[in-house]
Amino acid sequence: MSMNPADQLKIFKEGTVDLISEEELLKKLGEKRSLRIKYGADPSAPGLHLGHTVPLRKLKRLQDLGHKIVFIIGDFTARVGDPSGQTETRRALSEKEVKENANTYEKQVFRILDAKKTEVRYNSEWLGKFRTEDFLNLAAKYTVARILERDDFAKRYRERRPITILELLYPLLQGYDSLAVESDVELGGTDQKFNLLVGREFQREAGKIPQIVMTLPIIPGTDGKIKMSKSLNNHIALQDAPKEMFGKIMSLPDPLMPMYFQYTSGMAHDQYHPLVTELLHSDPRKLKVELAKEIVTLYYGKEEAKKAQDEFDRIFRDKGLPDEIPTLAFSTGKKDLVSLLAEAGLTSSKSEARRLIEQGGVKINQEKISDPFYVLEISKDPVLIQCGNRKFVRIKTR
Repeated sequence: MSMNPADQLKIFKEGTVDLISEEELLKKLGEKRSLRIKYGADPSAPGLHLGHTVPLRKLKRLQDLGHKIVFIIGDFTARVGDPSGQTETRRALSEKEVKENANTYEKQVFRILDAKKTEVRYNSEWLGKFRTEDFLNLAAKYTVARILERDDFAKRYRERRPITILELLYPLLQGYDSLAVESDVELGGTDQKFNLLVGREFQREAGKIPQIVMTLPIIPGTDGKIKMSKSLNNHIALQDAPKEMFGKIMSLPDPLMPMYFQYTSGMAHDQYHPLVTELLHSDPRKLKVELAKEIVTLYYGKEEAKKAQDEFDRIFRDKGLPDEIPTLAFSTGKKDLVSLLAEAGLTSSKSEARRLIEQGGVKINQEKISDPFYVLEISKDPVLIQCGNRKFVRIKTR
């Protein structure tokens, strides 16, 4: 490795919440070899969002130092369901769903990581070969009392919410992954700390040098309160169109700007810090524009970022309409607005449509509709529907 261990350590530490332990990491770096840095993701939903890029950007920095990233796609553990941070038991996924989701992960991860310098592994390689005896041996390594030390399990237990035996096994399965790939370092969100420490213990028990545990913060979603999640519909997906991505970033609460610049922009501290210091309180809108341009450029290039900004300005500053508005055809007749919004894909459900209408977030031909029982007459004349700030569709007859 060309960089000395002390300077590398500074890069490893940057932005981390936990580092267990600094002394052990410095010793590993002193060996002047490429460390195996493990990161795992369960393909529990199709596509990745901006929250997933927080560890991925950190991994890219470490990859650029010459270290080997071992990216584990948890196709086996996804069928169990990671209970970290969950208040309810997750729905079990089918093998087909997991496989389809995993395909999207691998493609999107390499928008950030260098594919040639990344070792991709599926944990079904080893967990899928487990015999009954292997599961019994694994289950014998931890007591229920120790597993219930986890905050999420403890909270659900106190509230008498169901916890399946399979969920109790999840940290052990993830811990075994570290043993299987011989990781030197494992990176994860703060909600993964317990699982990462289990891997460290399993390695020590097997007579191996235990992995270093590093955690990063979990960024809130567009609501500014709860962690970014597709299920909570507060996410910014990597598959979002440039204009949609730009608009969602512009909707972020002002206080999130420092964290988003640090963890999602890909900018170095000396690049973003002066911007945040100058604009956070004096001109937060301008600061958000800079962040939106930076992030859209990362995934789509400067030209698309410029187009996204121009359209955002036209819609919100100049009160204009997008250049391209999709058109949907429905049969002639009457249609209640709640059902129409859901069927047109403008909302994820009828309940979301009803809530949005009541909050004044829906317009028909640029007039606000606040009646959730509103019925639209679909005729030969096209009708423009605006849902929220960024979604537009024209409705016409078949």
